[in-house]
Order: sequence, then C-alpha cells, then structure tokens
Amino acid sequence: MNLRALTPMLRTPDLAATVAFYTQVLDFQLSAGDAAGGWAALERDGVELMLSRLNAHEGDLAPAFTGSLYLRTDDVDGWWRRLRERARVCYPIEDFGYGMREFAIYDNNGYLLQFGQPIAAFDEA
Repeated sequence: MNLRALTPMLRTPDLAATVAFYTQVLDFQLSAGDAAGGWAALERDGVELMLSRLNAHEGDLAPAFTGSLYLRTDDVDGWWRRLRERARVCYPIEDFGYGMREFAIYDNNGYLLQFGQPIAAFDEA
C-alpha cells in the first residue's frame, strides 16, 4: 500500500488566465482538460499540477491556500533571472541558514510559489 504521487489542485476564479500563467510564465504543458471543461492538468519536468474553477459545493468565493508550493530546482539562479520581472516577488533570492538558496513569487491568484536549491549544489559546481 504505497503512495505514488502528490498532485496539488489549486482553485481559481479565472481558469484560462491561470493556465496561461503556468504555461507561458513557467513553461508547464497542458496534459489534460481545458478551461472550458472547468479543470486542467499541467506537467513540466515530471512535476504535475491540477487547476480547477472555484468549487461551488464547498462555497469557494476566492482562491485560498494557507501553504506554499515549493519547487526544488537544479538552477535557482536561472529561475530567479527568468521570473523576477514576470511575477510579483514575495522575497528575492537569498541563501538561508537551513542550507537552501531560494526565492518566492506569487502566481496570478496569489498562491505562493517558492523555488529552492540546496546550497551544497553550488559548492560542487
């Protein structure tokens, strides 16, 4: 009895704009669904994300999520150069005492996306 994956599903009032953000800004590919159908599955480099319209059954009025999506990368500086002018920045790139170099941006809904790379990876390069 094993878990095989965890795929976040984010709700949005404007599914088309959210699909556009993830495909145009972050280069995810649409793998299933579409805005007209009310949900979409996206993929990039083996990372999966699902998006859906707000859920009327649960009384959604706006996007809501108390955590963040943490994306580990092999080139955090490259991502920073790419995204710092294309998205609202939460905090700029920085080395943290817990061994990660990271930064964070918000998507078009205000969901927090953190990008990180172990600092040890820089020492090995």
